[in-house]
Order: sequence, then structure tokens, then C-alpha cells
Amino acid sequence: MTAVFVKSSFLILQDIGMSELLLIAVVVLLLFGGKKIPELMRGLGKGIREFNDAKNNVRQEIEEGMREKPVQPSAPATTDVPTKEAVDPHHNA
Repeated sequence: MTAVFVKSSFLILQDIGMSELLLIAVVVLLLFGGKKIPELMRGLGKGIREFNDAKNNVRQEIEEGMREKPVQPSAPATTDVPTKEAVDPHHNA
């Protein structure tokens, strides 16, 4: 039996070595300059923080919903449809 390996786009990130990361850092430094990088990182940090806050809020709401007691249904609904016996109790079918 042969195994088929499929590379996803996420697995490509595992193949990046130190030299590639250094090259990316140099390109970013050249493109944005030393003064803009802290601003970019601050904005990235705020975005990550807001995402984590929203994720935690959703998780907390789900957990609170699971802790709440389920709503008990009220008395069973009755139908007003007459049965055969109610229509003709003397009829023997």
C-alpha cells in the first residue's frame, strides 16, 4: 500500500529556516523603515488582543448557556379533535 502525502499551505511554514526568517526581516525593515515597524507591531498586538478577547467572550457565553437549566415545557398541548368514541360512543366498528 502506498501512502500519499499532501502538503498544505500550513506545512510550508515548518520548512522556513533561520536564514529565510532573517531575509524576511531585512525585507520588512527595508520596506517600512525602523520608525514604522513599532507602529505596525503595536497595531498587530491590538488586533491579536481584540481577537482573543472576542474568542474568550464567545467561549464564556457558551459555557454560561451550558450551565443554565433547560427550560421545562409547560403542560402538554391538548388537541380538540374528537375521537371516534366521542363522536358515536354506541357505534361498534
